[in-house]
Amino acid sequence: MHFQPTHSFVPATGLASPHAQTIYAALARPTRLPPVRRERLELPDGDFVDLDTFDGAPTSPHVVVLHGLEGSSKAGYVTAILRGASERGWGATALNFRSCSGEPNRLARSYHSGEIGDALAVMKHLWARIAGPLYAVGFSLGANVLCRLLEETGADAPVRAAAAMSAPYDLDACCRKLDGPGPFQRLYRERFLRTLKQKAREKLRRFPDALDRKAMEAARSIRAFDDAVTAPLHGFRDAAHYYAEASSGPKLHAIQRPTLLLSASDDPMLESPVIPPQAADNPHLSLVLTERGGHVGFVSGRVHAPRFWGEAQVLAFFDAVSTAQPK
Repeated sequence: MHFQPTHSFVPATGLASPHAQTIYAALARPTRLPPVRRERLELPDGDFVDLDTFDGAPTSPHVVVLHGLEGSSKAGYVTAILRGASERGWGATALNFRSCSGEPNRLARSYHSGEIGDALAVMKHLWARIAGPLYAVGFSLGANVLCRLLEETGADAPVRAAAAMSAPYDLDACCRKLDGPGPFQRLYRERFLRTLKQKAREKLRRFPDALDRKAMEAARSIRAFDDAVTAPLHGFRDAAHYYAEASSGPKLHAIQRPTLLLSASDDPMLESPVIPPQAADNPHLSLVLTERGGHVGFVSGRVHAPRFWGEAQVLAFFDAVSTAQPK
């Protein structure tokens, strides 16, 4: 199936710029959760992930949500999907990546843009207990993780359909953009580095030999942090090796489930083209590329009464899949 948006995206008045879209959305999205229960899934390597979940009507769809870099199940874009699923009578589960649930994970390793094992374990866990179809949506880093999972599992993917919003399909290019000049790039970069370094310091307290403290503290760029921390903790030679192995863009042809790729051309964290042109060659992919919208932004309506177009289109895509596919 090829999905077309229910209506065109028009930025809220006063929020036309990519930075306004990105920052306002991050600050203004409601974070109200429907009633959920916290579950801990023990993983084969002795670590764990925490899930916030609720059940839907019997045989109804169940949606798995993957958050972005240093996000959690409390992120506004996650709670929007959970509320939308609840309103439809569906079930939903928000995965908190390792170290993101409010409690440090047990091992030195954590999560990264190409780590699909934990998300796959969650999906298999849910697949075994639900009677209806399983859908999945990822945002930013979580969108890249989801695409890599779909690429690696192909025809055996545990989900019936998926959506990826503002995915960094080329991690090297994304890093180059985030590490570039300008006050907004510095704002985004320092926001990520602040919490990433806090977690790295906690790791060093428990695992003193896990990484180079001096290199970590000296990192002033995302690439330097990935060289000093992400790569060594997760078995990569360096940041370049990590980006090459974890980027989903080169393998989008391998996805064999209906998947929505939703991005904005003006995304301030991604270089152009934000969606790889070759994605159009895969008939399983529905490409929606708006002129404006920022990074996980897509704020329409009015500043004092915003509507979040991106999440609404993700839910509309799942509605369309649910209608089109046999029970």
